[in-house]
Amino acid sequence: MNQIKLYKEEEYLYAGAFGFVPTLTLYLRENAAGNLPLVLVIPGGGYRVVSPTEGEIVAKRFCQLGYHAAVLTYTTNLLGIAPLKELPLKDLERALRYLSEHAEELHVDAKQIILCGFSAGAHLTATCCVHGKIRPAAAILSYPVITSGKYAHRDSFTALLGEKAPQNELDYYSLEKQVDDKTPPCFIWQTATDEAVPVENSYLFADALRRAGVPFAHHVFSHGQHGLSLSNEVWASGSYGEPYTLDQTMRVINRVKDGAIPVPEPVRSELLNMFCGEAHAPGTPVAEVSVWPELADAFLRSILKENYR
Repeated sequence: MNQIKLYKEEEYLYAGAFGFVPTLTLYLRENAAGNLPLVLVIPGGGYRVVSPTEGEIVAKRFCQLGYHAAVLTYTTNLLGIAPLKELPLKDLERALRYLSEHAEELHVDAKQIILCGFSAGAHLTATCCVHGKIRPAAAILSYPVITSGKYAHRDSFTALLGEKAPQNELDYYSLEKQVDDKTPPCFIWQTATDEAVPVENSYLFADALRRAGVPFAHHVFSHGQHGLSLSNEVWASGSYGEPYTLDQTMRVINRVKDGAIPVPEPVRSELLNMFCGEAHAPGTPVAEVSVWPELADAFLRSILKENYR
């Protein structure tokens, strides 16, 4: 594991950073024969946190499948201090630029960088696919936040754009409206019973890809909660790896704890219990869902036309 800061401290400005700087954490296969594709993992968290349950554990799974991998820790907005706007996309584009510029020394195929986003991280992934100045070769969208319309995960858009976002901004980030034939191929998966992000989000994006003629695969599993990550026993046990993705979050929590950021007492108690209390296992695995990395791998090999194990 090797962690790269994506900004110099003096060039990174966000009101809720408190010393945090976005990072790229690398998981590179040893003794790779030639340059390999890389999967850049973008955890979710409603644009409020960067969830560790969808970070290292996912990167290591893709390493097992034959890829290099990395995890992006991007800017989030836990307390609503300031809308994020385009900052998470800038973080992601910096990560892509770093990987491209250092591809040879990292033994990465710069033309085969794949994004793998979860929930709001999948919204960031899809934003890069439709609006990014730098775009991936393909993308995996896991239980994605997509639309700002009827089926929106409203709090993600509040963290991203603010409480009173103008309609033109909501439309810009309602990504089913932004797909065109330049959008990269996408593998999408979700469960029909997702209680947090309505499954209609993935249907809307899949239909937009279909109409634009973009290659895609869309898997809707019969049941399972939101945030399933790998949906296996390792994930369910809470063994999801190092929680470095919570760096910015814990900087904020420590300031809430010492009173530097005043919040109402019920909010303070809830935050401290959530982030400073006893850790909880993330959930119950669903065997049906746990096959998604293999399905995504098969899709990527078909799209990228490579045999790189």
